[in-house]
Amino acid sequence: MKIGTLPIPLHLKEKYSALGLVDLYPPQAECVEKGLFENTNLLVAIPTASGKTLIAEMAMHFHASRGGRSLYIVPLKALASEKFDEFGGKGIRVGISTGDFDRRDDYLGRNDIIVATSEKVDSLIRNRATWLREISLLVVDEVHLLDSPDRGPTLEMVITKMRARNPHMQVIALSATIGNPQPLAGWLDAALITSTWRPVDLRQGIYMEGEIQFEQNSRTVAPVSKHDDINLLMDTVAEGGQCLFFVSSRKNAEAFAKRAAKALQCEDPVLDQYRERLMKIATTDMGEVLATCVGSGAAFHHAGLPREARAIVEEGFRKGLIRCISSTPTLAAGLNLPARRVIIRDYRRYETGEGMIPIPAREYHQMAGRAGRPRLDPYGEAVLIAKDAQERQSLLEFYIQASPEDVNSQIANESALTTHILSLIASEFVNSRNEIRDFLGRTFYQHQHKASRLIDAVTARGLQFLDDAEMVVETGTRLSATEYGTVVSQLYIDPRGAESVVTCMGSTRDYSDIGLLQLLCSTPDMYTLYVNNRDLPYLDRFLLEHEDELWVHLEFGEEENFYRALKTAMLLRDWASEIPEATICERYSVGPGDIYNLIESINWLMHATGRLTGMFVPRYARDVREFEVCMKHGVRRELLPLVRLKNIGRVRARSLFNNGITSPEELKNADTARVAAILGRGVAAQVLRQIREEEHPKEELMPVPGQSTLSFFKGDE
Repeated sequence: MKIGTLPIPLHLKEKYSALGLVDLYPPQAECVEKGLFENTNLLVAIPTASGKTLIAEMAMHFHASRGGRSLYIVPLKALASEKFDEFGGKGIRVGISTGDFDRRDDYLGRNDIIVATSEKVDSLIRNRATWLREISLLVVDEVHLLDSPDRGPTLEMVITKMRARNPHMQVIALSATIGNPQPLAGWLDAALITSTWRPVDLRQGIYMEGEIQFEQNSRTVAPVSKHDDINLLMDTVAEGGQCLFFVSSRKNAEAFAKRAAKALQCEDPVLDQYRERLMKIATTDMGEVLATCVGSGAAFHHAGLPREARAIVEEGFRKGLIRCISSTPTLAAGLNLPARRVIIRDYRRYETGEGMIPIPAREYHQMAGRAGRPRLDPYGEAVLIAKDAQERQSLLEFYIQASPEDVNSQIANESALTTHILSLIASEFVNSRNEIRDFLGRTFYQHQHKASRLIDAVTARGLQFLDDAEMVVETGTRLSATEYGTVVSQLYIDPRGAESVVTCMGSTRDYSDIGLLQLLCSTPDMYTLYVNNRDLPYLDRFLLEHEDELWVHLEFGEEENFYRALKTAMLLRDWASEIPEATICERYSVGPGDIYNLIESINWLMHATGRLTGMFVPRYARDVREFEVCMKHGVRRELLPLVRLKNIGRVRARSLFNNGITSPEELKNADTARVAAILGRGVAAQVLRQIREEEHPKEELMPVPGQSTLSFFKGDE
């Protein structure tokens, strides 16, 4: 089927033609035949790299050409940014929203395509963004994540809410890994498109004793090292291909990248430029190691790296300069980084409380799907590594020959359902128990479990908690949210966490920063650091020294959660105490990316706590607001007046303070040359101009009658 014959805008056809896209792939053509441009719901379950995004993009442009708007839901912020870039520059307006959870972002409604995470869409619904009613097409990428205990309930609720609000909206759901697509298609009232077709042939095999055994044939790998993984790498590079290695941990990813760099020893001036770019932003030993590896053509990629470093690695790999990336499985979750050969070196990973366990078949298929770059590789290879014949047979049965696991609803989780019931009531989606029952009857869970009464029991317990916490009230048959419940819902925090914050802060006698951090790190909304046996001595010492300042006490059976929260709170306290990033990374065995993610999470919880404190514990409101700014900038309270200035962060503020300039007033009155010596001439000029403009608002700086505009601006310079 020719793209030129499709009912999509001419400018999009021209874009595709310029990219060499003339014919549709078979699965794409089947989508057209089954109603892509006829408002038919579609579940597209086809392999990675077989053109799912193009299907969605054509539909979104078709809707835009008819005055409609499209919402494209992704699971990760990084994937949202990637799709935003991919959809941009093609003749229609594209917006992205992944940020604050208590904003309506009304400006987004001006766009033809809006890209957002499921959590952000849920928050937009809670905050009653009016433009959501204008969505005519909902695209759900990676729809198999309905099965995720973390993200699944929110994604399912968002789909259900959007379909209830916009009954005539078209839904296109995309995935490469669904074991049971028929029930999901039935829930979505969707035509099902399944296929095994790929634009690049995928060969799946198992490496053992110098040979890759594929289903149809085998391939000998010349030994150049005692390490199997290096032999597989060098074999691929010798053919002009690139490799992705999936390993079980960050430490393993970094260790392999160092060995790969030593084996590759690529010499390329452009790689030297990448190395220099990474070295400039490196603040830790990890960053310097990455830069050195990239200079030789190898890299590692995981969430501990800063976003900027990950972006540089991805760019270098896409351009074919970096020959291999070793990564934890997160890279397979969405980022589009295909390679000639994908090696799943470690098929086991560590799970807390369970030890090393095999990854699911779905995860293997996600990784294997990255093999083969369309229009660049003649084929793609996905390779597992076995030590003996018995392991090889197991890998063949449990991964290569196995289908992905079934997708099952996760909303019966009591904590998740309580959160979403509150949001339904607070946003007036429902007004009674019967309406809650009717709404939940539209969910994927109820579609899968038509006769089950479990959801009723879980709903009753959730409503009881919300009633006891005074977040909802029931008058007769009518349910409504209190001001407290509405704020909690709009702030997008777990109601159980909110109640623990309000209760604890209301009963404590003395405010303390570490007490607040420990409390927030004990809530369900906060990701916490793993604790090993080596951590316990210094955690116990801190506990002994700061016992009077801590608000959450150790309870029997909660030791692991208690110590995880304490360790995380200690890291954040160090950040707000201006401890250098490199020291924090070493002290807590984390990467800069981890610090950034923790700060982002705690900043949101601090903001929410500030709102709740103002409502219930006003005596602590100022302390919380001040500490929120401290945490945002990573500074002690004495620097607060300075960091409120634009372009003044923790390092520059401390430099000014240590040189006797402790406030904007002192900065304004200081000798210009002295300020320039501390901050640099450019930054000093910007900061001093800002202070002057705040003292003399723009309306006061208008030219006076008779004064020429030229002379006015010349004088201002």
